[in-house]
Amino acid sequence: MLNVSAAPHIRKGVYTEEIMTDVCIALMPSACFGIYYFGHRAFLIICISIISCVLSEYIYEKILKRPVTVNDRSALLTGLLLGLNLSAYVPFWIPAVGGIFAIIVVKQLFGGLGHNFMNPALAARCFLLISYSRQMTAFFVDGESKATPLMMIKAGERPDIFDMFFGTTAGCIGETSVPAILIGAIYLIARRVISFTIPISCILSFVTFMSVYNIMSCGSIDGGYIILQVCGGGLLFGSVFMATDYVTSPVTSSGRILYGMCIGTLTGIFRLSKGLPEGVSYAIICSNMIVPLIEKCTMPVPFGEERKSIWLKNM
Repeated sequence: MLNVSAAPHIRKGVYTEEIMTDVCIALMPSACFGIYYFGHRAFLIICISIISCVLSEYIYEKILKRPVTVNDRSALLTGLLLGLNLSAYVPFWIPAVGGIFAIIVVKQLFGGLGHNFMNPALAARCFLLISYSRQMTAFFVDGESKATPLMMIKAGERPDIFDMFFGTTAGCIGETSVPAILIGAIYLIARRVISFTIPISCILSFVTFMSVYNIMSCGSIDGGYIILQVCGGGLLFGSVFMATDYVTSPVTSSGRILYGMCIGTLTGIFRLSKGLPEGVSYAIICSNMIVPLIEKCTMPVPFGEERKSIWLKNM
């Protein structure tokens, strides 16, 4: 029983540990800026998240007498991503609970690395947002409670675009600084860990959706508003570091474009809803769940065979 797929069949001598290490390195600019700007609590939140994920994987596999896989650094990366997706002022038990949920419920119960159907760190963040919304939406700067830029936009205010670009605003630890995220993206693309297909399609589809919304609601495109929406929240961070996850993203070229378009469009829909100032996490999770359908529709046909409609085939 062999699966026949279109050539060429490319193999690379790259190990999981190397990929995980490269992504961790790419996240360092965002992590360092978050620790610098939000203070020692940001460092502690990140550490607790990483320790929680690594220990959860180690203990779970020891109890079930499975091979211990913490050396592949996937649990380390999950903990780092989760920590960077949290506010620096959440209670210390929040990243601990999130790490346990990410590793045991989302990753290990589905068979471990390579079998989870959604990004563990994002799934944990969504779980925490739903379960502990008050703690997860508490943001402070210099000891004062402040609204995030997207909350300000939702309230009809216009935050300073330079503050949003450089990251001197309220928000999650790793998502505020655009230059730090871009440095990480350039590193990953240069190392060929990711391609620019998914991030670019995410951002372009989001910009297109918001532009159409501007035209329909105001009769013209408000460029400043769209730039604020792109720089605010987790759109850039999620597009680069979360949407490009190998396990939960499509393998086909056209599938990646369609997948990115789904994320960008859903982000726009969620942000325009009354209850959500942000929507990237939910957009990526929803798109993760339709990846099998996207791959089935976009899988190339082996040379010499006729493509048959997936819909007619299932009738």
